Amino acid sequence: MSREPREARARALEALYAADQTNHLDENELTGRTGRLARGTWEQRHELDAAIGSVSTRWRVERMPPVDRNVLRLALYELRNEPDVPTAVIISEAVELAKEYSTERSGAFVNGILGKLAELER
Repeated sequence: MSREPREARARALEALYAADQTNHLDENELTGRTGRLARGTWEQRHELDAAIGSVSTRWRVERMPPVDRNVLRLALYELRNEPDVPTAVIISEAVELAKEYSTERSGAFVNGILGKLAELER
């Protein structure tokens, strides 16, 4: 499997995390797949947050750790807008991003939320 999609997701996550902190997406370096994912996720973040909040029973979206929140947003954006990418790949990549950029526990949290969302979305 090509590393390009994984790297694009990681770069998009970094841009989304920064945007979450400043409430502004800096699009200067966002090109190709990275740009499409980051811009689309940022533009739809309110709708994505509503869906994430509807399946999260213990955490309100605004109280989630910022990395976890943005991993979930990004993955849900992909579930909704990237029909050629298999659901299992989206979820697996999101879990790996959560583990790499957040905590080991974040992987299980992200997996649980995305599992519920995938049932509703696809």
